[in-house]
Amino acid sequence: MNMRLFLLPVSTRRTLLYCERLGDLSGQQQTLMDKAQTRAARLWANWEKKPAGSWQQRVVTYGNAGLRRIALEEWGLKSVPSLSSRRRAEAAAAAAAASTAQSQDEVGSGPLKPNGAPTASLVEVVYPPSVISSEDAPRVLRRLGTEREALHRQRLIWCFVGMPITAPIAIIPLVPNLPFFYLVYRAWSHWRALSGGKHIQHLLENKELYYSPSPMLDEIYAQEGGTDPSANPLRRTDGNERIAKQAAEEKEEGEEEEKEKDEEEELPLLSHPGSSQAIAKAFESPQLVLELERAIWQVETSLKKRRQDLPERRQQERRKQPDKRA
Repeated sequence: MNMRLFLLPVSTRRTLLYCERLGDLSGQQQTLMDKAQTRAARLWANWEKKPAGSWQQRVVTYGNAGLRRIALEEWGLKSVPSLSSRRRAEAAAAAAAASTAQSQDEVGSGPLKPNGAPTASLVEVVYPPSVISSEDAPRVLRRLGTEREALHRQRLIWCFVGMPITAPIAIIPLVPNLPFFYLVYRAWSHWRALSGGKHIQHLLENKELYYSPSPMLDEIYAQEGGTDPSANPLRRTDGNERIAKQAAEEKEEGEEEEKEKDEEEELPLLSHPGSSQAIAKAFESPQLVLELERAIWQVETSLKKRRQDLPERRQQERRKQPDKRA
């Protein structure tokens, strides 16, 4: 299975991971899970066409609003196919290549790694070098593949616990068992995220990635004003560690100001409506538009809420501080 990974910083703290599959799976290569997903997508699309006011239309409206709130990190991991799916696709591709009886060298004509080795079986990682340095790209990818693993595993278990509890609702006539199907979907979503994270870890551990800094992405981020080296999410994290170390050695009076500065530190890197379309057009990947627009909306909503809650958080922190004059 040919695929390509994108690392697209949306803010100075959050990066969208997206996996683009470069070849459609044939019917024989699709798993039962893939076929079920395709069928569910068709059903959802049909419900969107139902008359306004119908229960299907209401379910779609509330459902789309809920889907939009699923964390962009989870959507990114879900876009990565499971390792078993990739291996099956590669085995099928190898069998098809053997059946053509073409005499070709194993080297092929694919892109090369910096040391000149063939990368026919490697996965390309595209990123903006002005925002993520070449040294930081593997670390950002590893963080995205591992940081939510425990969360998804825990919530997957809770979904399995809730399914038997909501299943009896199905006996009520003319009422769809929406709570049960919601838990089924969330369980599948968490499982996909876990599988995607394990696939990322496998690619990193086995050095099956080659990194491709993109000048086109740099141009788009430059239009957003996001080429400041300090905007690097990983560097910003390293900077916070240095600040915390220095603050521990300074006077107590400066610790609260440093903390407030750290809270206000996150800045958006993609916010222009045309940025998502420009990135999708540059790489001929239409699905990126939806993924980026959803990620940008989440970041903007989060930053807006954080700004609104900042005065209240500051007051709470001041109440917790002991009276230094005592």
